Amino acid sequence: MSFSGFIVQLLNGLAGASSLFFVAAGLSLIFGVTRIVNFAHGSFFMVGVYLAYTLVDRLGTGLGFWPALVLAALAVGVFGALIEVVLLRRIYKAPELFQLLATFALVLVIKDAVLWLWGPDELLGPRAPGLSGSVQILGRQFPSYDLFLIVVGPIVLGLVWLLLTRTRFGTLVRAATQDREMVSALGINQAWLFTAVFALGALLAGLGGALQLPREPATLELDLNTIGSAFVVVVVGGMGSIPGAYAAALLIAEIKAVCIWLGVVELFGISISFSKLTLVVDFLVMAVVLVWRPWGLFGRPQAPSRYVGMQEEPLRRASKTYVVAAALFGLVLAAMPLLTADAPYTMVLMIDLLIAALFAASLHFIMGPAGMHSFGHAAYFGLGAYGAALLVRASGLPMELALVVAPLVAAIGAFIFGWFAVRLSGVYLAMLTLAFAQITWAVTYQWDAFTGGSNGLTGVWPAEWLSDKRVYYWLTLALVAAGVWWLRRVLFSPFGYALRASRDSVLRADAIGIDVKRMQWVAFIIAGAVAGLAGSLYAFSKGSISPETMSVGKSVDGLVMVLLGGVQTLAGPVVGAVTFTWLHDTVARNTDYWRAMLGGIILLLVLLFPQGIAGFAKQMADKLRRAPVKVEEVKT
Repeated sequence: MSFSGFIVQLLNGLAGASSLFFVAAGLSLIFGVTRIVNFAHGSFFMVGVYLAYTLVDRLGTGLGFWPALVLAALAVGVFGALIEVVLLRRIYKAPELFQLLATFALVLVIKDAVLWLWGPDELLGPRAPGLSGSVQILGRQFPSYDLFLIVVGPIVLGLVWLLLTRTRFGTLVRAATQDREMVSALGINQAWLFTAVFALGALLAGLGGALQLPREPATLELDLNTIGSAFVVVVVGGMGSIPGAYAAALLIAEIKAVCIWLGVVELFGISISFSKLTLVVDFLVMAVVLVWRPWGLFGRPQAPSRYVGMQEEPLRRASKTYVVAAALFGLVLAAMPLLTADAPYTMVLMIDLLIAALFAASLHFIMGPAGMHSFGHAAYFGLGAYGAALLVRASGLPMELALVVAPLVAAIGAFIFGWFAVRLSGVYLAMLTLAFAQITWAVTYQWDAFTGGSNGLTGVWPAEWLSDKRVYYWLTLALVAAGVWWLRRVLFSPFGYALRASRDSVLRADAIGIDVKRMQWVAFIIAGAVAGLAGSLYAFSKGSISPETMSVGKSVDGLVMVLLGGVQTLAGPVVGAVTFTWLHDTVARNTDYWRAMLGGIILLLVLLFPQGIAGFAKQMADKLRRAPVKVEEVKT
């Protein structure tokens, strides 16, 4: 740990901050004005890198290099505008979470489009002309191009600041960030304002990607790797604040640089690897900032939206027809092993469908009736899975007892995380749950001695009497049915009514004596325990477990399931989980470009059924039930 190494690492942090700022600034603009949680923003960054590679190849690595980077950024901006006009503009009246679902589908489509156009191999661009060498700083070599990035970051920050503070367009953007409904009421064409902001945000992301061409290869993993860090920067800096985005990018990049410089340090005889903290330090920073200042370092408390989406109808107890239909459906499910005796894979798929249904139902419990959006629900699924695996392997508990104790492990995690999370609301709550999930994932991924690290744990098999997949299926069916029934029963208890009252009107609930935060905290614990049960069933069904079970992708899958089925119906998460899991399995086995096909199907479903599949079915059933019956007059 030399002083020269420290300075060089700080400079590396400055260069990395500039790259991260370009993406975060664009995301902050889109996020602040349109309130869209744009999962596809990392895809714009990825497309920028690939387009820059192609344009540099066509225009040459000499004088054509710099124009190629600018053209790539402009092309991504036009691409973003087309996406906003063709897709997002059609679903602005849908609930905001369904817009999130649409952008997630875009991630899948764009990834496979890039795979089809450029192939699966990494593409390394040429060195920047005139900046291909290095300079000596305190006896160490430092890339000249990184110095260029250090300068470019503040320049772009200044240009964007001038655009937002010295132009009419900037005034409208800042006004929309604070109160977009009032901007529309003043006669401003909100649709075209959204298009312009979306194009500018995509352009900045494309510019950030294009400028990375000499530093790192173009790969298909850039989209999701980038979007997570960009979300952190936006939330830490403050939604809609461009200076905040730069300050947050600088803070996080420099902390990572210091962790790399420290390496492995001995403290009180214990070796601490600070370099491993780089996997999670940005989420640690976000968690601390959100607990201390929920609206970010430079942000302001968000004004409540006057548009609340579709009106929530009160939950009603199941009718006799519904109960009979559910009982018949349960009998069909119970008979599936007998009906598919010659198709062993069907049992594997059916177990996956049941576990997905329970996981989605647990997430819906806090998203729908409780009104709390979670981007990190996979943490409790993973805690249940690892809890079951470790209890069987390390403690020697029988599998049956592990199924009982493992959900309690997940409930403890929800108990701790939920205490902090329920003090926030909206997207800030969602981001804090994401931070806790990533921290849990990082600990699991790096604790080799206990969790198996990146390799996970193997040999987690069910008891001998459950070795037959059909018997294990029946056990899974019974536990999943019990879990879904229990969640439904809770919602129709006094606790459930109080929980929905807290969602609909916090002030009124508080006025009649309901402890809103405590109710939400208990809801978090209940949902975490049920997700943990789903995770433990998953671990024994697969015989192994890995950190991917609590990754961001797993949490996103849960969100997709709930939104696809419909947030406003109790059957929605089950319908969405079965639909998504079945589509994922069927499409992936029949085409190499399964992501694009799956994303296209999800986009189609979002456009056709913005209230979800189950929500649409319920809406149609209500219309048929209320349709007037024509009675012919009979002459006497």
